[in-house]
Amino acid sequence: MTDAPQLQRLADGVWAYVQPDGGWMINNTGLIDDESGATSIDVASTAARTQAYLAAAAQAAASPIRRVVFTHSHPDHCNGASLLPDAEIIAHRRVADDLRAPHRLAPHIFEPFVQGDVSPRIPTVVFDDALTIAPEGRRIEVRHPGTPAHTTGDSYVWLPEERVLFTGDLVFHGGTPFALSGSPAGWLRALEQMAALEPETVVPGHGPVGGPELFAPVADYLRFLIDAAADARARGLSPLEAARGLDLGRFSGLAERERIVGNLHRAMAEAEGGQPDIPAAWQDMYEYNGARPLECHA
Repeated sequence: MTDAPQLQRLADGVWAYVQPDGGWMINNTGLIDDESGATSIDVASTAARTQAYLAAAAQAAASPIRRVVFTHSHPDHCNGASLLPDAEIIAHRRVADDLRAPHRLAPHIFEPFVQGDVSPRIPTVVFDDALTIAPEGRRIEVRHPGTPAHTTGDSYVWLPEERVLFTGDLVFHGGTPFALSGSPAGWLRALEQMAALEPETVVPGHGPVGGPELFAPVADYLRFLIDAAADARARGLSPLEAARGLDLGRFSGLAERERIVGNLHRAMAEAEGGQPDIPAAWQDMYEYNGARPLECHA
């Protein structure tokens, strides 16, 4: 049993909607209020979760949600957008490409959950490097890190006056970072870029809100991953073989440990200058999990 989601006030007219336990398909969203209309940073994965978020947002914000920023294309951050059919959808160009041709997972990979009648929407406003939203003076900067990281189309949202940073899944707090869709090396550069902003408040894509101390554990894990991938290649191991023999050490307490297999698929392919077999990576995560569906409380 997980705790109930909560809308956490970060500054005047700025909130994080934090959904415990932050596991698979249980993400955080953000809400930024303004007289010209509120901005939502992502939505939720299921109809029930998105409806609960929208009800909380309607109670907190004086204005209805007029725009949604997708921090990337994964379904937990995009699925509920169909419940905001009139909102402007802002995202990096690669997000639009990904949502037009989504990956379909085999049905046995995850424990069953009720998604409900929701689906992502194709972005109506796309950008390549950065975009600034400034409704009535509140500056909202949406930036792509300039490199694949968690995915190829990540965005983080920076409020320079409030010094609040919404990272999307460029930061996991308490969960294992997941790099299958992106680049471990690029992700490290993205973390450096965000840290250089010197934010006071950091809202991760999953897990509790914190400060700039949230960057270092993600970077440490990614360096561990890159080293493990190099060792596996040198020994001629497959990603699944390497994961089964790997001591996760200080990272063994992170949730979603099975992501190590998908991460190794990406890191090893990246080191070889190629691309991982995405369906094979998901199947290997299933196998690493004892040939059991991945736990999901969505």
